[in-house]
Amino acid sequence: MATQPSEIAAILRRAGLIGLDDLPPAAPLTGGVSSDIWRVDLATGPVCVKRALAKLKVQADWRAPVERNAYEAAWMNTARAAAPAAVAPLLARDEAADALVMGFLDPRRYHLWKSELRDGRAEPDDAAAVGEALVRIHAATALDPAVAARFATDAIFHDIRLEPYLLATGRRHPDLEPALRRLARRTARTRLALVHGDVSPKNILIGPDGPVLLDAECAWYGDPAFDLAFCLNHLLLKCLWTPEAAPAFLDCFDMLAGTYLAGVVWEPRARLERRAASLLPGLLLARVDGKSPVEYLTNEAARELVRHVARPLLLAPPATLGAVRAVWAEEVIG
Repeated sequence: MATQPSEIAAILRRAGLIGLDDLPPAAPLTGGVSSDIWRVDLATGPVCVKRALAKLKVQADWRAPVERNAYEAAWMNTARAAAPAAVAPLLARDEAADALVMGFLDPRRYHLWKSELRDGRAEPDDAAAVGEALVRIHAATALDPAVAARFATDAIFHDIRLEPYLLATGRRHPDLEPALRRLARRTARTRLALVHGDVSPKNILIGPDGPVLLDAECAWYGDPAFDLAFCLNHLLLKCLWTPEAAPAFLDCFDMLAGTYLAGVVWEPRARLERRAASLLPGLLLARVDGKSPVEYLTNEAARELVRHVARPLLLAPPATLGAVRAVWAEEVIG
């Protein structure tokens, strides 16, 4: 532990969590590219302080408005009403510093899903619980004009998701650019429910009461199929990170997709699944050739396999998630 920077102490003072002369021990936390995150050990227990960054910590020049921090706080408050156990405690928001103060979730009780998957511990029940929490939030906010007005963050979602993932990938693959642009345009125009925007294993803790979803900086009232496809994409990519667990990852894919789709009540399930299935190959390709490639696919052969699967699916969009899974399984497992 070290003494935190003065600006972190100032955030805690403004929140009334420490006194004027207090400088409790702190340590920077790693894992994200879009925020500066600190653990601070207060006399009452540890808290987490998170500040949004204007320039994200990736190789590409990727910038995003820091006011997304306000929408993350609003997502936490809104989502908690639908899935209380799936949201971390929010203690304060500091408008001056674009920062949040949250309860610190003890890693001895809350395990990062990404680490579990990396080590081959892929439990279908965990995946089903993620799908259930996600669809509960979507269902509770679907077709709600008040929530839609609160999360009219189209510009932020474009800057953080559509441009760096789909549109940037199109510039790397000019022959696919029309298909990726169509996906971006359709996603931008579909406004049905409150979207988290970054449902990734790195942002999910598996706790004693189920999953906790973190880092809703991309919160947007839009297409819930984006959240579903975004998370399923990671389960496919993990097959190349920990190949011996690939069958278990595919079981998790099935459980998450099936549990989620069973809870879709605001529109025909087949219609949402079609959007998710056609978006999934675009997100696959984006994680090797977009602005935010996954850090664990360092082997060019693995990246080329992703391209080999994604390219034809973008040119002939699938109607079901099972169709994408089948092509992926054939290439990865045989």
